[in-house]
Amino acid sequence: MRNRFLVCYDVADPKRLAQTHRKMNGFGESAQYSVFICDLSPKERILLEAALTEILNLKEHRALIVDMGPSDSRGRDSFTTLGNARELPRRAAVIV
Repeated sequence: MRNRFLVCYDVADPKRLAQTHRKMNGFGESAQYSVFICDLSPKERILLEAALTEILNLKEHRALIVDMGPSDSRGRDSFTTLGNARELPRRAAVIV
């Protein structure tokens, strides 16, 4: 079962910020520059956390991972976008 996650990060270093954004593109869809919506299996969530831990300096940067529930039920409708929203497609694969 896949759950939908809201992943936000705060990275001050420009090089690490770009690396983080590129890595996150392999896990989900960008809702805003540092905010991603990711549909992940439990194993993929572990891979995501490992990838972020590898890139980020955890003494200076931070990431927030919020589990919004199953992708095919509550998780799909658990957020609202105001303004110029993009339709988020369903993702079946994670590219690491």
